[in-house]
Amino acid sequence: MTRTPAAFPAPERLSARDAVVAGRDFVELAAGHGGLFWNEYDPATGTCGIWHWREGALTRVTADGFSVRSRVYEYGGGAFCVANDAVVFVNDSDQQLYRLALDGSVPQPLTRGGHRYGGLRYGHGRILAVEEDHDTHRLVSIGVADGVRTVLAEGADFYAAPALSEDGRRIAWVEWQRPHQPWTSTVLKSMTLDDGGQGSAPRVVAGSDDEESLQQPCFDESGHLFCLTDRADFWQPWQEHADGLEPLPAAAADHASAPWQLAQQSWLPLGGGASLGSWLEDGFGVLGYRDGNGRVHRLAAHYSRFRNLAVDAGHFYCVAASPDCPAAVLAIRRDDHHVEVLASVAPPLSADSCVRPQPLCYPSSGAQVNGFFYPPASGAARAPLVVFVHGGPTSACYPVFDPRIQFWTQRGFAVADLNYRGSTGYGRRYRQALHLNWGVVDVDDACAAVGHLAARGLADPDRAFIRGSSAGGYTTLCALAFRDVFRGGASLYGVSDPVALARVTHKFEADYIDWLIGDPTADHERFHDRTPVLHADRIRVPVAFFQGELDAVVVPEQTRSMVNALKANGIAVEAHYYADERHGFRKAGNQAHALQAEYAFYCRILEPPEQSASGI
Repeated sequence: MTRTPAAFPAPERLSARDAVVAGRDFVELAAGHGGLFWNEYDPATGTCGIWHWREGALTRVTADGFSVRSRVYEYGGGAFCVANDAVVFVNDSDQQLYRLALDGSVPQPLTRGGHRYGGLRYGHGRILAVEEDHDTHRLVSIGVADGVRTVLAEGADFYAAPALSEDGRRIAWVEWQRPHQPWTSTVLKSMTLDDGGQGSAPRVVAGSDDEESLQQPCFDESGHLFCLTDRADFWQPWQEHADGLEPLPAAAADHASAPWQLAQQSWLPLGGGASLGSWLEDGFGVLGYRDGNGRVHRLAAHYSRFRNLAVDAGHFYCVAASPDCPAAVLAIRRDDHHVEVLASVAPPLSADSCVRPQPLCYPSSGAQVNGFFYPPASGAARAPLVVFVHGGPTSACYPVFDPRIQFWTQRGFAVADLNYRGSTGYGRRYRQALHLNWGVVDVDDACAAVGHLAARGLADPDRAFIRGSSAGGYTTLCALAFRDVFRGGASLYGVSDPVALARVTHKFEADYIDWLIGDPTADHERFHDRTPVLHADRIRVPVAFFQGELDAVVVPEQTRSMVNALKANGIAVEAHYYADERHGFRKAGNQAHALQAEYAFYCRILEPPEQSASGI
């Protein structure tokens, strides 16, 4: 007798809406005014707002009608900073800077016009920001009192991570040129500023050989410059000296993720040789305080991912997550390391009902691949399997509470969440393995996961599905077209035609396809062989598609072309389009609809209506 995964018992039943509402998140932190500010994303409204915690009291800072989000490079980041008696933020609807006094008055615009801003940093009366003007980018400073704008650096294709020294006399930043990406090759530069905020000629600090990715420059209180660089394989902290950068004591592990967004902060110098940093060990996050004597104190050990670090005189702050907690803002006392949760997302499941991640390491075409395995909550052996393929593709998945994964495990599915080759968190060599190999090694790794889990009796290879968003959607479609492993799949705003994507996508990713596959003209045959829409006739299993109509990264025409090609071949296809979504769904109603529709789609594949009606 056949029965769908829904027929398996589960201790709790997590609805699709409960799963996406648990997607509330805290995206940026800034210490100030005797407490902590953070930007909080609310999936129920799709908006972000700033909150202030001080002495146990929590206050919402931004008013109704404003949402704090940058769209620079489409992925944004660094959407607010604390400036003396005010907060300066990027308003989502017009991408302009606003100054909001902390007395509750109406936000006042600091900028006007068609520019976008992100990566905000404050110091000595000025806001440092990355400015985007269509396809032109520059580094600017803007006076908080008068809104006067000064161009500090221009001419490079991209800028990121502006940092200002304590005395306001020196700035540092990261820049890069096409065709490079910020995780392949960047340059660290600095300049001195005069009393009027004008800069000297920029000086290259590091990164001139095109074989190094630098990120997160920052100054300590004495004016020493630090950064993270992967010149020794992992993104680790180094310090500027007269003859260049020198490494600091650090774990042999990545201390950062790929800088898709501006203003990430995963390592901070504290002066006197001390530091606060997070790094990965076998995919699990560690937060550590290294004191002036070199001793490392592990903090908040219950949690398995840490980001957005901040400090003040009394506390370390971070956004953390664990296998049973989606996200929390932590304050860790510097004297005794006591952890206080300032805000958190209440998980929709009890801790006892959460299926916890198990490290997954398996062979694939001569390499070792990483990820996490989640067994079904029912405990059933050889369960149906959903393989999760993250986007990016230069990104990662983490062993934290993901309500979407719990949604599947509560319904009798096992989940394999993969950090296929090309993912971050395992060093530069692992990350670079996807160079010219997109659509090959990632597909190998997704298919090998099914065989590995099936051989261990943990999944049923005849009931395996694959799903992915954005770049993960491309891997999904390639796996369905070029391999005979999966029973079906789902592409969420996924790439089906990489050449067409390269023609219309935004500047930040305009050369990404070349790095991943090759030159579309010189390597025409390779592109042909790896373009799912050209091989739609090879897909013999049902596919579901989910697409935002406002997507500027993977435009809707990509999905429509693939859907039409499959329909022409008589393949069962579902396509759901969301008029108010961009690249990555933000509205809770849309997210819930997509999740429930995907589940129903797989159930129909596993138990077709004619079989269900006859009881077979």
